Amino acid sequence: MKAAVLGTGAVGDSIGTKLVQLGHPTKMGSRTATNEKAAAWVKKNGESASQGTFADAAAFGEIVFLCTKGEGTLEAVRGAGAANLKGKVVVDITNPLDFSHGMPPSLLLCNTTSLGEELQKALPDALVVKTLNTVNCEVMVNPRKTGGDPTMFMCGNSAEAKAKVRALLQEFGWKDILDVGDIKSSRGLEMVLPLWVQTYMATGNGYFGFKVLMPPPARP
Repeated sequence: MKAAVLGTGAVGDSIGTKLVQLGHPTKMGSRTATNEKAAAWVKKNGESASQGTFADAAAFGEIVFLCTKGEGTLEAVRGAGAANLKGKVVVDITNPLDFSHGMPPSLLLCNTTSLGEELQKALPDALVVKTLNTVNCEVMVNPRKTGGDPTMFMCGNSAEAKAKVRALLQEFGWKDILDVGDIKSSRGLEMVLPLWVQTYMATGNGYFGFKVLMPPPARP
């Protein structure tokens, strides 16, 4: 399956590299077709990796991963073009973090909406699935780096799209995947991030995830 990654930072690099390793030809998109970070990523990953603009990548991918900073995500999607994303699964890994008042960050959007919801509004003909935003980029593609099997949350309006994303998450190594509902559930997933940052600050270790623990079903 051909994949696109929008964003050239650490998240885009990690996701794109993992996709190529799994056999998915991947195009990394950025504002310009000659982005230096994207070129370095292509050189590192060989013939199955390529680069282009946001629009080039969106047109190429059968599935599209949003790996941009939260504050620039809607602009990146506008650059990608709604027509290039029509009918496609769009995996939203972004977080609307606001560092303008220092650490820990607050959220640019919360309570009554979320970045995931705003993306779905901006892309009414795409299938947005929110996931992978509650761990760091290395854990995204290798959950065992936490020393266990953390829970990965996901949400979106399309059951079919979520099934496709679940299959990819399993390819990444995730075993415990929890569907928490439609795209409105992005509010809760994004609200986890200030807690993630505070946990990182308290422990000095970013290789962790959150785990949902429940007792076994009662016997009749």
